[in-house]
Amino acid sequence: MINIGIIVGSTRPHRRTAVAAQWVAEVAARHAAVTAGEATFDLVDPAEHGLPLLDEPVPAMFGDYRHPHTQRWARAIAALDGFVFVTPEYNRGMPAALKNAIDYLFAEWNNKAAGFVSHGVHGGTRAVEQLRLSMTELQVANVRTQVALSAFTDFELTGPTDPGVITPGPHQEETLVELLDEVITWSRALRPLRADAPQEALR
Repeated sequence: MINIGIIVGSTRPHRRTAVAAQWVAEVAARHAAVTAGEATFDLVDPAEHGLPLLDEPVPAMFGDYRHPHTQRWARAIAALDGFVFVTPEYNRGMPAALKNAIDYLFAEWNNKAAGFVSHGVHGGTRAVEQLRLSMTELQVANVRTQVALSAFTDFELTGPTDPGVITPGPHQEETLVELLDEVITWSRALRPLRADAPQEALR
């Protein structure tokens, strides 16, 4: 079984990212690998883990996590074989809360695969460019296919604090399915590397 986490990339109240992540989860639930019992997709929300600004005294590469919030986050990420990051774009980049959540860990990310769903005025593509660099450093294989949701055409909005209703065009779901195919395939292909990793590094 391949276990994929759908990472909600914003912790802001009234976040549109949660709406987009729920859409990803709904499409993933219909994926052939899920209905065949070969893969699972679960929402993983950093907002529920209460991570403060990085406060670990030892760099994450050493895996010496001192705080309970870090240990809980490490267990959540270690249990996954791959990721679909759902992120907005803030000032031409990824949200600080997402980067903070990423930087808490090291080995738990290694030798896995990731795909990216972004949203924003410009489709969130510049946030994903930053994410790809961080994931590469963490030994995460980035799949090529990307979903970029436009704030103007893929959501119905009624106000600045309204997360809105997602209304993606048909091509967006087709692209998402292709992205999920790639994440599952690469997560499966990288399994031997994860199996060879020291177990203490994947607490």
